[in-house]
Amino acid sequence: MLSHGQVVRLIFGLKLRELRQERGYTPAELARACDVSVSYLNEIEKGKKYPKADKILSLSKVLGVSYDQLTSLTLSRRLEPISELLQSNLLKEFPLDMFGLDPLRIVELIADAPAKMNAFISTLFEIARNYEMRQEHFFLAALRSFQEMHDNYFEELEQDVRTFVVEHKIQHSAPFDRSQLMRVLEENYGYTLDRTTLQEYSNLGRLRSVFQHKSRRLLLRPGLTGAQEGFVLGREVAFNYLNLRERPYVNATFPVRSFEEVLNNFKASYFAGALLMEEESLVRDLQRLFAHKKWEPTLLLELLTKYDVSPEMFMQRITNLLPRHFGLQSLFFLRFDQANSSAAFKLTKELHLSRLHNPHGNELHEHYCRRWVSLRLIADLRQQPMTGTPNFTLGAQRSRYPNGDEYLCLSLARSGAATEPAVSVTVGLLCDDTLRQKLRFLDDPAIVQKDVNETCERCTFFDCEVRAAAPVEVERRQRQRELEESVAALVNGG
Repeated sequence: MLSHGQVVRLIFGLKLRELRQERGYTPAELARACDVSVSYLNEIEKGKKYPKADKILSLSKVLGVSYDQLTSLTLSRRLEPISELLQSNLLKEFPLDMFGLDPLRIVELIADAPAKMNAFISTLFEIARNYEMRQEHFFLAALRSFQEMHDNYFEELEQDVRTFVVEHKIQHSAPFDRSQLMRVLEENYGYTLDRTTLQEYSNLGRLRSVFQHKSRRLLLRPGLTGAQEGFVLGREVAFNYLNLRERPYVNATFPVRSFEEVLNNFKASYFAGALLMEEESLVRDLQRLFAHKKWEPTLLLELLTKYDVSPEMFMQRITNLLPRHFGLQSLFFLRFDQANSSAAFKLTKELHLSRLHNPHGNELHEHYCRRWVSLRLIADLRQQPMTGTPNFTLGAQRSRYPNGDEYLCLSLARSGAATEPAVSVTVGLLCDDTLRQKLRFLDDPAIVQKDVNETCERCTFFDCEVRAAAPVEVERRQRQRELEESVAALVNGG
């Protein structure tokens, strides 16, 4: 990440270069007038060095500006986007080294071609404004890229779990005994578990846990399932055991303060999943599941019961293991929420490994394809009578997209309680030779096959039985093509 000192040096250098050029000085002329070497002046303009007070005074007199004006962190209107970027939290907090980027190289790129970088940054800001992108969107997109870089498998975190189990004498059998995590939190990290206070705050809705860091009190909402409580406890253990200082204090999605917080939350969640679903055991279970010649949904439900985890935890966990242990690297993960039967479907989580797949999130307020198994299962659940506990359903579908790609989509869905949305989670696996070798039930005729698209607005399936909106984008493109053809005919005819 860029330090404050680097940002100060770079802004000073950019301002100095701009003033020198405005006054018509060459680097050699300004260096001579201020009694410094050309190489030293060049290093200042590139943000590598910051001059002492006497040199700043000399530079300000030659350039005809005040000392304070030269040292302020305000750039000219022309370079405002660069100033905005440098002084934002994005570069200050974003761990460039995690992506193999040298912060000094970023500084050099900006210093070497400030006008071009300014235009590029202005374009990014304009796109961000048009699509209502917030800082947290950028952080979450960066986290997904980080996961994709590593095929969503992190050996160091898997090893941390194995070491933790040994050090704390944890019995690592399924289903995981959550009392072991309570013991570690209370005895090793000084926690107090409170299962009553949160029920007094009805306005907090779905909030499952709050950590009061000053008193080290963990508030748990009454009525959590074993799976939900196990994940919360596992995550709290991870924050402490991995020494993750910057962290969220609630389980729900709130505005994030930094990328480090986003990254640490991911690490703690990964640790919790790996703790509750031990790697070798789950790999063996998946091998047995994939060896069946027929698609048997009950076998998948049995694994949920065995590990006592939620559908989302289970599907997230297998995206860790399929690339590493099964060679299935072309996959995606999706989570859809629907608040009620008349509400829009929201894609609240997504991950794409190896390449960008369809479906993917869009911010255009369009209607996702109702032929996706993810949405169909939620619609099916809506037809079932409401009970006191959430209902579960699952399905498999081979989805063919217009670009020729075909995916086996395994989806689990649960209906929401009175205050919770219906949710579906899906893992899509590219239908290729590798998948055929690993999944014996891939060609089971019982698996539904469907042609699908992205959104109704962009879909050419005019006879679709579940269309939710007119194909307005298809029609717009058609009108544009007709216009271009008419213009071309007029031009060529003349």
